[in-house]
This record gives sequence, C-alpha cells and structure tokens, in this order.
Amino acid sequence: MATAALDASRNAPISHPDRLFIGGDWVKPSTNSRIDVIAPATEEVFLRVAEAQEADIANAVAAAREAFDKGPWPRLSHGARAAYLRAMSRKLAERSADISLIWPQEMGILHSIAQAFAGGMGGVFDYYAGLADTFAFEERHQPTGGGEVGLLVREPVGVVGAIIPWNGPIIMIAYKVAPALLAGCTVVIKASPEAPGAAYIMAEIAEAVGLPPGVINVVTANRGASESLVRHPGVDKITFTGSSAVGKRIAALCAERVARCTLELGGKSAAVVLDDYDIETAAQAIAGPACALTGQICSSLTRIVVSRHRHDAMVAALSAQFAAIRVGDPFDPASHMGPIVSRRQLERIEMLIAKGKGEGAVLATGGRRPAHLQRGFYIEPTVFGNAHNDSTLAREEIFGPVLTVIPADDEKQAVEIANDTVYGLNNSVFTNDADRAYAVARELRSGTVGHNMFRSDFGIAFGGFKQSGMGREGGVDGLLPFLEAKTIILEGEPAHVNKTSRSRSLHS
Repeated sequence: MATAALDASRNAPISHPDRLFIGGDWVKPSTNSRIDVIAPATEEVFLRVAEAQEADIANAVAAAREAFDKGPWPRLSHGARAAYLRAMSRKLAERSADISLIWPQEMGILHSIAQAFAGGMGGVFDYYAGLADTFAFEERHQPTGGGEVGLLVREPVGVVGAIIPWNGPIIMIAYKVAPALLAGCTVVIKASPEAPGAAYIMAEIAEAVGLPPGVINVVTANRGASESLVRHPGVDKITFTGSSAVGKRIAALCAERVARCTLELGGKSAAVVLDDYDIETAAQAIAGPACALTGQICSSLTRIVVSRHRHDAMVAALSAQFAAIRVGDPFDPASHMGPIVSRRQLERIEMLIAKGKGEGAVLATGGRRPAHLQRGFYIEPTVFGNAHNDSTLAREEIFGPVLTVIPADDEKQAVEIANDTVYGLNNSVFTNDADRAYAVARELRSGTVGHNMFRSDFGIAFGGFKQSGMGREGGVDGLLPFLEAKTIILEGEPAHVNKTSRSRSLHS
C-alpha cells in the first residue's frame, strides 16, 4: 500500500471524540479523564476519547429512561420505528469506509476484511425494519379461564444497556441496537476502551437521522463505571458480548434486581474431522478462518479433534497452511493476518503458549513474534499437537491464532472430547456424508454446528450452550430478548383487533 494511503488511514473520522453522546447532544464528560486507543500495528496512540465516569453513566441512563418513559419512541408504531432503521442503514452504508479505517487501528483486523463486514452492517437494520411487517407483536388467543378475547402482546423491555466488545464492535452494535430499537427500547451503548470508534459513528448516525433525544446514548468506560451501568436500577436489560468471566459477574449483578440479561460469551470450539474427510482439505478450511481477526473470535475452531492414526497428518497439514500465512500491517494488501489487539493480550497468549509446552504438548509451528516485525503486537499462527483435552491449551479460551490438535480413538470419543468443555458456542463436523454430519451435529452441545467449515449465522440465531452464554442474537430470536410478553384478557372485542392481531389456536 502506498505511504499516503497508510498515512490517511491513521486519522480517525470522528467529530467529537472528547464528548459523550447523551440525550441527543454531545456533552462534556464529568472529568477530564481520557482513554488512549493504541493502534496494535504501530503501538502508537491512534485516538483519544472521553472516559465516562459513574456520573456520566447515570446521566446517560437518565436520558434513556426519560426517552422511554415520556418520549415518543416506544409509542411510535413499529412501522414508524422501521423507517428510522432504514435511514440508519443508509447512513451506515455512507460511513462504511470510515468504519473500515477505524477498525484495524483499534484491534488489528485486516482492512480488507473490515471493508467486507462494514459494508454489510446496514443490512442488519434493514432486516429488523422488515420484521415490523411480519413479526406478530400482537396475537389473538381464545381465553381458557374466562373472558371473550385473549391477546398476547409483546412490548419493549425498556432501557437497554448494550456492552460492546472490542473485537467486532460494529457487528455487535448492529445486532444489539437494531432489534432493540424496533422493539421500542432506548439504549445506552457502552463502548470498549480498546475500540470505541464504531460507537461514536453510531452516535453520529443517530444524530444525522434525527432519532428522538435519548433513544441512543453512547459512552466509553472502563470496568468500574461499566459495572455501574449493570447495577443501575434505571436499566431494565443488559445485553453483553465478552468473556465468560465478566458475563458471570454481569449475570450475578442482574440477578440481584431481577434485571433481564442476554450474554454472548466465550468459546473453545471443536472441529471434529471424521475419517472419510480429506486431511488437506480440512486443514485448508480450518486454517483460513482461524486467522481471521487474528484468531480473536469467540466462536473460532481452536480444538481440532481427529482420529489418532491421522493425528500427525493433521498437524503437518495445519502447520503447512499456517507457515504460509503472511503476518503484517493490516492495511497492507499482502498481509494475511494482522496484530493482536493489545500488549496485554499478546503477553497472555505468549504465557499460554509457554504453558502448553510446559504441559507436554508439542509445538509444531509458530509460537513466537514474527522476526521481520520490529514493532506491533504480532504473533505467529501456532499449531500444537499431541495435546490432552484436559490441558490448559484445550480448556482455556486463548483468543488468538493458536490451534490444538487432539487425538481420539473413534468417532464416539471425538464427540465426547468436543463436548468435554465448559463452553458450547460453536463446533463443526467434517465429513462427506450430510446424514452423518447431521447426526453428529445433533450430538454436539453447542449453539451452532457447521459442516466442513467454520460457520456462524446471525441471520438465523447466534449464541451458546453452557458457559458460552444465555439467549441468542440475530434473526427473529435476536428480537425476542428486547420484548416482554403481556397477556390481556377482555370481555369484549376492541376495534383494532380484527385489523392488527393474528389469530392463534389454543395450542399453536
């Protein structure tokens, strides 16, 4: 890439980084505290934003509460709210280039991948806008305990605290905010200190389309102030994407006041490679996605389970694929993988690699910082073999490009190994037989199971079993957590029922 283009990419296209977006205005924070966003490829400050304190969080919640309790937003028709969502989709398309410039500077995603993802985020808002016409927000039932007309109506849950991760901020913002807005909720977006840029752009979009004040509020905060958002009695629901450890804390805090929460948490996903599937083909399918976002994907396939007699061939094939990965600047078109998000995360990955070697796993390739890169938070794609499923490498979420190959005696044991984890976010089965793939998929305990590839689909539903979370994001299932069901039993027929309600039989 030309130097001029690289230099241009370093400038954050954000209008008010020193402010918070609260109640429809760009307001000064309560203190002069700032958060430095460090570009992982250069280790230099890319962006400096206002750091919200507890007082700022309280102001943002108050604005969202006012907008929900007294403002027009939850009282608009679903069609009227959908019109705003479609306007936001158009603005997202206009800002996709800005998002794709910011994202690599925050967490190291390749610019080319950021462009592809950012260009599609408007479609999320269009999808949920479409549900205004197709989703049954009100259903007619025949009462079973008296009364003439039974209605099941689905109303907005209220004020939502949306806590956004650093690895895919614009994706998570879209899949949290779009359904929340369609439902009629108001939202406080709490951006990650490592990656606040997309949240600022969303605030600018909310301002540009004329969302009523307080419907979307944006703050960036560290853990202490963030926890005050979870504790705040004015917040009806938390939607969080991040680590299982933090998710447990959020669940406990929400339980204290019976606040609703949706948690999309960590994973330690398995690729179960059956004996009828070609090793080289499997390795190629696994290796590419394993390096996307530098392996910083919660659903990444990081445990490769294969028959014992094919273990060495799988290690060799994965090692060959990883050895060909070119690690470098995320804006360089020749790069296949960028840096890790931060020095702290890089050092954690290096610690886990060292622990894996100490526990007896065999390092087949990678495991070091690339020799040709003198600065930046880079790590080589890494493959371990001869690992046990009870090892640290197999149990802990590494959140980096580190694969662990685990031998199994047969298909039954391979499935047992895949399921022997506290996580249950994603798995894949590799086989030429679709019936066999379906049968194994039904045995795997995870929210998604792919066939012959790393797969996930927010258009259907995304989420996990066990400690990988609660609830789903994307699709119709991603709308339900932002709604409360209310039963209304009437002695007579309201005028609007025949026009707007869908009939349901007793057992439908």
